Amino acid sequence: MFSTSSFSDLSDEDAGDLIPLDLTGDETEIHQDDLPEDLPILPLKNAVLFPGVVIPITVGRQKSIRLVKKAYRSNKIIGVTAQKNPLAEDPKEGEIYKTGTVAKILKMLVLPDGNTTIIIQGKKRMNIEQIVQENPYMTAKVKLLNEDFESGEESHTKAIIHSLKDAAKKILKLNPDIPKEAQIALESIDSFSFLTHFLCSNINTDVKDKQKLLDINNGSKRAEQLLQYMLKDIQVLELRHEIQNKVNTDIDQQQRDYYLRQQMKVLQDELGQGSPEQEIDDLRAAGAKKNWPDEVEEHFNKEIDKILRMNPMAAEYPVAMNYAELLVELPWNDMSHDNFDLKRAKKILDRDHFGLEKVKDRIIEYLAVRKLKNDLKGPIICLFGPPGVGKTSLGKSIAKALNREYVRMSLGGVHDEAEIRGHRKTYIGAMPGKVIQNINKAKFSNPVFVLDEIDKISTEFRGDPSSALLEVLDPEQNNAFKDNFLEVEYDLSKVLFIATANSLDTIQPALRDRMEIIEVTGYTMEEKVEIAKKHLFPKQLEEHGLKATDLSMDKKAIAKVIDDYTRESGVRTLERKIGTIVRDAAKSLAMEESYQKKVTVDEVRRILGAEIYDKELYQNNKMAGVVTGLAWTSVGGEILFIESSLSRGKGKLTLSGQLGDVMKESAVTALSYLKSNAEKLNIDYRTFDNYDLHVHVPAGAVPKDGPSAGITMLTSLASIFTQRMIKDKLAMTGEITLRGKVLPVGGIKEKMLAAKRAGIKEIILCNKNKKDIEEIDERYVKDLTFHFVDTVDEVLEIALLQQKVQDPVKFELTEKSN
Repeated sequence: MFSTSSFSDLSDEDAGDLIPLDLTGDETEIHQDDLPEDLPILPLKNAVLFPGVVIPITVGRQKSIRLVKKAYRSNKIIGVTAQKNPLAEDPKEGEIYKTGTVAKILKMLVLPDGNTTIIIQGKKRMNIEQIVQENPYMTAKVKLLNEDFESGEESHTKAIIHSLKDAAKKILKLNPDIPKEAQIALESIDSFSFLTHFLCSNINTDVKDKQKLLDINNGSKRAEQLLQYMLKDIQVLELRHEIQNKVNTDIDQQQRDYYLRQQMKVLQDELGQGSPEQEIDDLRAAGAKKNWPDEVEEHFNKEIDKILRMNPMAAEYPVAMNYAELLVELPWNDMSHDNFDLKRAKKILDRDHFGLEKVKDRIIEYLAVRKLKNDLKGPIICLFGPPGVGKTSLGKSIAKALNREYVRMSLGGVHDEAEIRGHRKTYIGAMPGKVIQNINKAKFSNPVFVLDEIDKISTEFRGDPSSALLEVLDPEQNNAFKDNFLEVEYDLSKVLFIATANSLDTIQPALRDRMEIIEVTGYTMEEKVEIAKKHLFPKQLEEHGLKATDLSMDKKAIAKVIDDYTRESGVRTLERKIGTIVRDAAKSLAMEESYQKKVTVDEVRRILGAEIYDKELYQNNKMAGVVTGLAWTSVGGEILFIESSLSRGKGKLTLSGQLGDVMKESAVTALSYLKSNAEKLNIDYRTFDNYDLHVHVPAGAVPKDGPSAGITMLTSLASIFTQRMIKDKLAMTGEITLRGKVLPVGGIKEKMLAAKRAGIKEIILCNKNKKDIEEIDERYVKDLTFHFVDTVDEVLEIALLQQKVQDPVKFELTEKSN
């Protein structure tokens, strides 16, 4: 009732909301003779005009504007009828109602936007008999319709009038949206007919119902039908009012929060931000497209349902949303396609890395088996070797060869188990472990995953990360890896894990057992020269903005840098030295100074300064007790000298040179063996009690430890006690037992390379190390002679010459009486 509908004909512009007005209540009689023969007809799209009622209308169509202007200039009389279809642009004869109202134009206003607004008053109902024309506007022959509001009993008429006013007042009371002016207008109406038409015009119903009221010829029956509509409207309003009262009474905090959330949603939409419900719907839609296991899909849907029940203001809400987003983002069964072109893979590996044949063969084997059997689990490879030999960068080449994504996780200094397995969601700042984070970063479930510096994991009160890695690196169980944050199992079996380590001693035995250890040994001089020429020098030129034509470096200059300025198994220091040389040329080029474009040996010395290391480390000492040994260090193999001397005393043993426990034990073991076998070696047993022994390993500032110096210690002691010289250009490595057995040691290739660099010609090794020599490329050992032994006697027979430095030690024994 008293709706604020927009009364306008079918125009392109919206006239705005207007309330039907009663200006005069004038129902001045109009007769058939007052009408023109052809009456202009104005169709209305969403209004029905009743006699006596005044309404404003915005006219927008050209036909309607022409009609209104012509009528306003003449007698101002027009016919008004409603359209059956309010969306019809140009209503025809069958698209308008036959019953309408003759109206008079009271006022016309032409607006600046081109539209025309008219105020009209209904005069009398009419019936369209015949449409005469439709252009330039519609005209028709019409017949006025009579109606009787006074035909009934007076008491009946009064009852209807009171009922209409009471119903109207009740509606005004129940509907607070109706302006107060409507009540004032209602009170001032006395005419039964105008009251009926005024209420018919304002009743809250659609055009069809209003047209039905206009079609009724008897005024009293029209008023009765109107009353029915009003009573129905009252029932709806009362029910709505009752519901609102009940809701207002029962409203609780949750409903209030919901109302506030709805308001927040509107504000977020206005600001262009997604509402929580929209974000959840987007997540659910993204989850429906995922290719993931059924149990994960079920778990995800449960999480989404749980989020829907949460208050977005709750502290748990963002954690739950982050968790659901992680589930959607993870590449559960998304795999990149491996490139099974084995020749291409080998070409890439050979191009990026010089040497490292074992590693390359293992990768080609893996690719070959994957090509034949597509469901092979990813191997767990551990590249073990000194720094700078290309272990980490090898992972990138493998990823390129396999056409897989590459991710790297540095384990150096990791001390918290949660960095591997993640935190539980109940913790503040909970997040998944680095394994899952890197898989998510790769966007595929089968990347090449480099676990860098696995030997440098630390353990403390927060847990043992190396133990947490057991599940990650176990091929038998990593298909069901469970991250604490993720809570559901994730398949890591397709990932190609490559761990790197400088030492195996600090890796937990159980973890080491799960990995395939591939030793990446140091490079020979020839290999380093080739690596520098093909990789390091071009790389440094590019990094320093130089072209190949700006600077070149011959092999002799590279060899000079390797021999005199670096001492390492890898090439990291070599790359830094080459960088220094390139920067010198870059400086000259930038300052527009002349410089030598080809780096020679002399240029290397000018740029890098005096030589840091001596090329020839071996010293051919003509003294007893000085023996050359071979040792393994984290930067490759080295030779070391063990010196022994005797002085009169009481049999005291002195060890110096910053030796570790293992080397001290080797010295004590060697001395014990000599004492027990003194007669066989032609050593006077009294020597041990009357002479102090001092064993020294030069370079005292450098810590030294390991089992490699056992036979070297023994040979040095045997040489000093027997005064027999050591064979020239001989080195040795191996451990000993008290029974005189020689035990095998590791790091053979690095030790051989160190021996070759130092000019050693012969090497003594344990017979069990023969297999290690066979695995080394022949070109690296072609100038070396190997002696494989099982006992200490064989070592001494090879190492000690018959030539003596001086006569054996003579003793003047003084008898002591008790």
